[in-house]
Amino acid sequence: MVWLAEQGHQVIGVELSPVAVKAFFDDNALPVTKHRTGNFTHWKSGRITILCGDYFALTADDIGIIDAIYDRAALTALPDDIRLLYITHQKKLVVPAGTIFLLTIEDAVESATREEAIGVDCEVADLYGATHAIRIAHVESVMEEYAGNESGSRRAEYKVYRMSGK
Repeated sequence: MVWLAEQGHQVIGVELSPVAVKAFFDDNALPVTKHRTGNFTHWKSGRITILCGDYFALTADDIGIIDAIYDRAALTALPDDIRLLYITHQKKLVVPAGTIFLLTIEDAVESATREEAIGVDCEVADLYGATHAIRIAHVESVMEEYAGNESGSRRAEYKVYRMSGK
């Protein structure tokens, strides 16, 4: 968010937890002002505004015209049964021809070929494919700690999808 603001963009974030919002501004040593409007507390510093409140209560009136969204693993953090609701709501907030950048963390399939490993996840294709052209913008494979197996680690694929409205 800071980098986008430094490039001259107006950046609007949405976060449920005031603790996370405060940590963002503290971690980045940004002076902040706060005020309440409707369902959200607006935390603002320069070109960055974070609306603290329920994402599903967010309307276009709250944020104005949005032509790009960066989803930093919010989709993948949601339970499976909420993801379609999240995407449906997201599509109401961005202009039809807008761009969505989606960061996911996916379990790497050890037996996959390189082409399969950098392919589009089936769920991403199911959720966005009808309305967006999907391409992989970046893939990074990392070993990370994981308590779910004997070795205590797993290989994960961090992927950034770039999706453009059709």
